[in-house]
Amino acid sequence: EALGGRPPADSVILYEEVKEGNRVVQQVPYVIQRRVIVSGEELIDAQAAFNAQQAEWVVNFRFNASGGRKFAQTTTENVNRPFAIILDNKVISAPVIREPILGGSGQISGRFTAESSANLALLLRAGALPAPLTVVEERTVGASLGQDSIKSGTQAAIIGSIFVLIYIFATYGLFGLFANIAVIVNVTMMFGLLSLVGATLTLPGIAGVVLTVGMAVDSNVLIFERIREESRSGRSVIASIDGGFTKAMGTITDANITQLLTSIILFFLGTGPVKGFALTLGLGIITTMFTAITFTRFLVVIWLRWFKPARVPM
Repeated sequence: EALGGRPPADSVILYEEVKEGNRVVQQVPYVIQRRVIVSGEELIDAQAAFNAQQAEWVVNFRFNASGGRKFAQTTTENVNRPFAIILDNKVISAPVIREPILGGSGQISGRFTAESSANLALLLRAGALPAPLTVVEERTVGASLGQDSIKSGTQAAIIGSIFVLIYIFATYGLFGLFANIAVIVNVTMMFGLLSLVGATLTLPGIAGVVLTVGMAVDSNVLIFERIREESRSGRSVIASIDGGFTKAMGTITDANITQLLTSIILFFLGTGPVKGFALTLGLGIITTMFTAITFTRFLVVIWLRWFKPARVPM
């Protein structure tokens, strides 16, 4: 009668899907009372477990105080009757109440496997969410769109880096050229380290590369401004250059160590794209320290030995 479209006034017909793998092979109908006896908000936890005494997989569940009282009353009044568990208007399980459950916690048993018991526990925990999950918008992103994003990000990184190199050269002249060479060596070393550790360059990784370029330029700017100050104070070329590198070293080291610690924390606490960004940033900081402290100074020393300038060309 109920299946014919005439369920009792206070009831509704819901179905339990019986699956083999991911395929639904049967839908079992149940006549369910419309009133909610215990809601998912009153469920504290549900976990799959193996009952060694019965040699079977079960699902242990636990209610809060309010849910425990309601469940105790219901199970006392409905022994040997099924108790339906509903999620999104579908019956996910309908175990038979064997005895009153008075402690606020209980156990669902049946012909469970390890996988099916874990799935039921997961569904029970999902039902404990305080709000229903509603699909507002669904999008499928193809591989071509992802590739377009990578391509656009790479182009933006290259264009941005070129503008930075042009600006540094226009501002510091010959020393800007040294800085640009050091930045190119810096990025090359970083890509080499990424290849060495087997990392894949993603869109967040590209952002890390751009940030590395900015940090490398910033380190050189600190050095060159110090050299300019020393030169304006009347010191010789060699003294100005040596003083510039020496006095900027502390600031560069402190700034890079701080950022390196941040990238380490991001790498170990983050996931997915955050880890990729943190790895690229961390390797970039290491290469930046090397090029700023060693390589740029090497280029300047070679220039001093070959040309023996009378003044600092900045």
